[in-house]
Amino acid sequence: QVHMVESGGGLVQAGGSLRLSCAASGITFRFNDMGWYRQAPGKQRELVASITRRYSMNYADSVKGRFTISRDNANNTVYLEMNSLKPEDTGVYYCNVYPMSRSYWGQGTQVTVSS
Repeated sequence: QVHMVESGGGLVQAGGSLRLSCAASGITFRFNDMGWYRQAPGKQRELVASITRRYSMNYADSVKGRFTISRDNANNTVYLEMNSLKPEDTGVYYCNVYPMSRSYWGQGTQVTVSS
């Protein structure tokens, strides 16, 4: 059974930083491309950043230059470093394989950015 356990969210002021972590189990992590997704209130879930098994990274235009995705294959963990946070970054952040699998969603971690 696949589990994705996200952590590291919280309440932060605009301009602040957070580092999210996601521990994955039940998949052969090193062979999977991974992604961070977010769902803002009243909006659809969207892809924020992805990293391939060969460490190629891509970002949504809205977070380029502010967010950095990374992975640790030895510990089956994917990270999202978020800097210069904006109120519009508020939402629940999830990790999943990329492209996403509907059956792999975890509980997510809440990020709230106050203005």
